[in-house]
Amino acid sequence: MSNQYLSTRSKSKIIPEYSLTGDLLSFLRCGLQYRYHNKGSLPPSTPVQLWFGEFIHGVMEQAYIEWRDNDAKKRFDWEWKVDIRPIEMDIYQRLNAAGIRPSSKLFCHYDETETKKFGCADENHPHQRISSRRTELAINTWGKHLFPLIKRAEIKLKDIQPMPDYDEQKSRSRYFGITGIVDVISSVNIRSAPAGNLILHYLENFNLLEDLEDDEYEIIIDYKGMKRPAIDDDTWKHHEWQILTYSMLRSKQPDSKKIVAGIIFYLNELELSEENMDELKNDVIRQSTDKMPDKIDHDKIIRWRKGHHIPDLSSTFREIRSIRVIKIEEEQIENALHQFEETVKNIESSVFKEIQGQNIKEAWDPPENPKKSTCTVCDFKTICPHPSTEQYKPTVP
Repeated sequence: MSNQYLSTRSKSKIIPEYSLTGDLLSFLRCGLQYRYHNKGSLPPSTPVQLWFGEFIHGVMEQAYIEWRDNDAKKRFDWEWKVDIRPIEMDIYQRLNAAGIRPSSKLFCHYDETETKKFGCADENHPHQRISSRRTELAINTWGKHLFPLIKRAEIKLKDIQPMPDYDEQKSRSRYFGITGIVDVISSVNIRSAPAGNLILHYLENFNLLEDLEDDEYEIIIDYKGMKRPAIDDDTWKHHEWQILTYSMLRSKQPDSKKIVAGIIFYLNELELSEENMDELKNDVIRQSTDKMPDKIDHDKIIRWRKGHHIPDLSSTFREIRSIRVIKIEEEQIENALHQFEETVKNIESSVFKEIQGQNIKEAWDPPENPKKSTCTVCDFKTICPHPSTEQYKPTVP
């Protein structure tokens, strides 16, 4: 009797898979950082932005579920300690179990029984640190308008595309997979749309609901745990490419309706940190933001200095800066797909260089002029050939 072996999958049948956020946007931010964290499986030692991004996504999803399943939660505004704090603690515990933890300045996870400060302002736990202030504002500003529109949450999207510049000697596959997870798909019927809905108001301002052939349409929603990028920041266009690519992936699913727009919620805009405020001030001075303040807010921003209290900007200004509407058009979708194909090509090229024996820093190029915020949180900045202008000294692990 002959030996039986499991056959190995041939090289041509191995299809590399790329996540829009975990791979493509990460690589565009910094190729070298992407190599260490994503390909090298080295988790960041201080995952501040990672924690808040995961946290706000989890809180918003759980808040929607409670709103959907509990009639008592249909009323707004929600009280932080009664309605929102239990959700926060549930999400905190999930992330903590996965090894993703916040600093005490970002989130207070102590309850009333704790009598020590542990980095909080006083011993009267729990405190509403900046993450909690943001969740309360996000739910009470946008949740009450968004939740009634939600059709599905956390939708997985996937497609296969031809490998750009396929070369039998260099390419790992003729195709690559592209994946993503949309936070929310909102399905709206023009005839029964909720009156006075703030989100639909913003869509109407963009004239996106004119000349629709069908009564029903969809909106893609994505939450970002960050401030609104400047319009000359690469992140601004990267986020647009992401939404446009989501719309392409969603349109291929059999239950999809016409997608008229994507909406990004930049939730840090509802409660700015000192770093966010410094960036906003710089954007206003350079006039590099698409949402400029009126005179009162402008004066508050310009007069602000680091180390001082964050000014109380108007709720209208914070609201309009926290929502970004992106029109879905075929030409823009094609451009977004082309840009991400180029990104895949560059990643595959780096993979091939490393396979051929080049060292990591040669094969995976960091950007020539990286953002300071990218370098500050990076564990590899002291060995990087192109760090930001600030000089980083080696530190003890």
